[in-house]
Amino acid sequence: MGFSRRHRRRRGLAALLSAAALVAASVVATAGPAQAADESITVNFSAGSGSPTYRASGWIYGMTENGANPPDHFFTDVKYRYMRAGGAQLDGPGGWVSGKYDRRWNATRAQLLRTRSLGGEFVLLVHDLWGADGYAISRFPGDNGNWTDYDNFLTRLINDVRATGVPVQWDLWNEPNITLFWNRTQSQYFEMWKRAYQRIRAAFPSHLIVGPSFAGVPSTGGWWTQYLDYVKANNVVPDIVSWHSLPGDPVANVATANTSLGSRGIAHPRPYQINEYGASNEQNPADGAWYIARLERAGADGLRANWAGGSNLHNDLANLLTHNSAGQYSPKGEWWVYRFYGSQTGQIASVTPSSNYDAFATKASGTAKILVGGGRTTGNVAVNLQRLDTTSGLIQNNQVRVLVERVPYNGGGAVTGPVTVQNTVVTLSNNGTTVNLPHTAVDDTFTITLLPPDGSSPSPSPSPSSSPSPSPSASPSPSPSSSPTPPPGACSATIRTVNSWGGGFQSEVTVQAGSSAVNGWTVKWTWPSGQSISSLWNGRQSTSGSSVTVTNESYNGSIAAGGSTTFGFTANGNAATPNATCTSP
Repeated sequence: MGFSRRHRRRRGLAALLSAAALVAASVVATAGPAQAADESITVNFSAGSGSPTYRASGWIYGMTENGANPPDHFFTDVKYRYMRAGGAQLDGPGGWVSGKYDRRWNATRAQLLRTRSLGGEFVLLVHDLWGADGYAISRFPGDNGNWTDYDNFLTRLINDVRATGVPVQWDLWNEPNITLFWNRTQSQYFEMWKRAYQRIRAAFPSHLIVGPSFAGVPSTGGWWTQYLDYVKANNVVPDIVSWHSLPGDPVANVATANTSLGSRGIAHPRPYQINEYGASNEQNPADGAWYIARLERAGADGLRANWAGGSNLHNDLANLLTHNSAGQYSPKGEWWVYRFYGSQTGQIASVTPSSNYDAFATKASGTAKILVGGGRTTGNVAVNLQRLDTTSGLIQNNQVRVLVERVPYNGGGAVTGPVTVQNTVVTLSNNGTTVNLPHTAVDDTFTITLLPPDGSSPSPSPSPSSSPSPSPSASPSPSPSSSPTPPPGACSATIRTVNSWGGGFQSEVTVQAGSSAVNGWTVKWTWPSGQSISSLWNGRQSTSGSSVTVTNESYNGSIAAGGSTTFGFTANGNAATPNATCTSP
């Protein structure tokens, strides 16, 4: 299915970086054939596979300079996965090239440690620490063939990252194909890439290198393929291939990337990273939900773009929130989209999109959830739901409860929560029904939740607490997870597979305190069939044969009663989720 995003322009990028910078009349669920509709999408709950990994829940910047705010739950409620940062816009100009590296690094370190404590991955923006964030600067790496200054910069940065004790993903240079960020020749960029790649690979063999973070989407010619030819010929292929969809369709972009990499024999076992998605006028509930659905369909990881400038860049979770002069935070409409996305658990269901709309659907015991997205047009959208009988505990006496909520844009202002527009019991036909959504406000979107008919509907979504967080200590505290009620023991541990590829996989382990706080933890498990860990973060690992022991780092050993923290790893072999034990001294 081909998508053509409505015309969007990337507005005022240079100025932005250089300066401080669906009312629903009715919603009807019916059994049998869809009513007349402008477009229709179909959800088949008997098809599809895998569990949600929340690959679209990443952002560029969005934390305060000291890493203290916004409060934890704004991140944990949306299943926060990625932060991409490097101190941009602090001092103007700032960074290494202006003799102001320390402030940018201190902010980066604070945001890195908080991101890891919240269970996220941190993508380090090396160019921002250098100072190439849109300001006119005096020099670039390798000017006049002299690489001494850049080598010294890398030495300092490598030492600073090593001192944190936590891994990062190294994004070597942002948008090097435009002069705003790389105002030198392509050949000088290529030499910089090779030097940085080799230094970082030698210093941190297990850290992932990201690039080229291309300003645009993959193509079969031009700068993009010249880059691929160079990294292939010089054995400096990034671990994660990245670009920006501003705008773009992740599904089409991934197909082109597969073609351009495949024709060159460049393997890409890890997901692509679209580490800026969503043009400035695509940041609303309808477009946000569409991008989530397309990223999930494409199997690409996504980080939502941040169009703020100056100090505003370092706050408000990349414009998903707003705050007042007292530092009290309130969510905007699009944050509620990500919150619903974060609540989707169980198994992913198959969705057939229309030309303008797509959806992300999941099913779990006793519930099914559909997030609908499409911000290019208005009209009636028929959502055809099939094979609901394959969702355990949902149907009773051939009926289900249908809860439809509208997520308003509200002109980009604060939104207290989704608006309920239908909550009715529906009789099924052939284990299915159709929900008709009158999409009359282009920037609003809808969610659909299916429940047993005799079950009470979910409580209205409460307004999140908006109190500011205190400044963090040197070792940030882990945030509570949204897991079920904790067990009564000292702690428990659960392993889940995040991603897998031929011969390897990535997992996340959640360590949860019971009814009492823990101060230090040890997690153990035994591999069933010869798996072995290749890299591990947020913990200290030891192995003996197939037995693995992981203990806490200095910064994540203390967990409040009922709270949790996570560590992660990549491993060789077939993906496995063995039972794990947790003890606390």
